[in-house]
Amino acid sequence: MATAVRISENLLNDARKYSKIDHRSLTAQIEHWASIGKCAEENPDLTYGLIKEMLIGIHELDQGEKTEYSFG
Repeated sequence: MATAVRISENLLNDARKYSKIDHRSLTAQIEHWASIGKCAEENPDLTYGLIKEMLIGIHELDQGEKTEYSFG
């Protein structure tokens, strides 16, 4: 269920800019940032790059894009 949330004008403007760069809707951009922030708070030792790669991997798994990893 969608809920209206008030955010600052600065955050809204930044989200608009990045949503165009990343080809996301404004809502999707804010949700993306929220997902990264939530993951960062839950895993403070992880870098932004690792968090982003993990979220990409989860998305790929959800889309059925998976391959077996070969060690060595």
